[in-house]
Amino acid sequence: MRENTDQEYWERETGNFLGNQQIFKANIEILKMRFNQTGGVHIVQHMYGCEWDDEAAEVKGYDQFGYDGEDFITLNLETKSWIAPTHHAVITKLKWDNNVAFVKNEESYLTQICPEWLKKYVNYGRSSLMKTELPSVSLLQRFSSSPVSCHATGFYPDTAEMSWRKDGEEIHDGVEKGEILSNHDGTFQMSINIYLESVPPEDWTKYECVFLLSGVERDVIRLEKTRIRTNELKSVSTVTLSSLLSWFSFVSLA
Repeated sequence: MRENTDQEYWERETGNFLGNQQIFKANIEILKMRFNQTGGVHIVQHMYGCEWDDEAAEVKGYDQFGYDGEDFITLNLETKSWIAPTHHAVITKLKWDNNVAFVKNEESYLTQICPEWLKKYVNYGRSSLMKTELPSVSLLQRFSSSPVSCHATGFYPDTAEMSWRKDGEEIHDGVEKGEILSNHDGTFQMSINIYLESVPPEDWTKYECVFLLSGVERDVIRLEKTRIRTNELKSVSTVTLSSLLSWFSFVSLA
């Protein structure tokens, strides 16, 4: 942004948000009256923007307000009208629906101006926004009785999918998928577990873990016991207390 915008851009955006702060304060007072509230901490949320699909040449816009974590009013861009999920928002809906110029301005911004800026932002940050990083994928198992976890880490972006397959067919029974989590370096990680208590060891090779990044890059790992990293030791040497005592010479303090 610093390399592609001038000082006027920063001053204009800063002024816009300082003005929005006053609007938010006024909206909280209006909604407190609507909901018959006299005190407490309350939150007004406003989320607007656009989605641009370059391949389909499709643009979608959205504009919605929330109050104390619940939907308050939302724009339906197709019908060019507002949706009020609560009766407290009906007054606002009627007022905004009757303001033809306001609705046209919304449509113009969300379908034309917003996509133009979005394309600029994507172009400014193309080197980081459009990059892909392939993960390191491992098979993990804490103990022999634990599920086998297929763990992928170090991938970017976070538009990734993982699945287990048996004989080439995706399966869901006995499969537990984890959430995508952030790494400290800006990449992501995720895991998908499979429970194999009732599966004979000789059938394990019929299973494979599939990692798919952004619908393009694919990594497939066949489930083989030799590839599983585990915390379980192969053999344990036990040293008894009596054998330890034999190494020491005790001296009486009496």
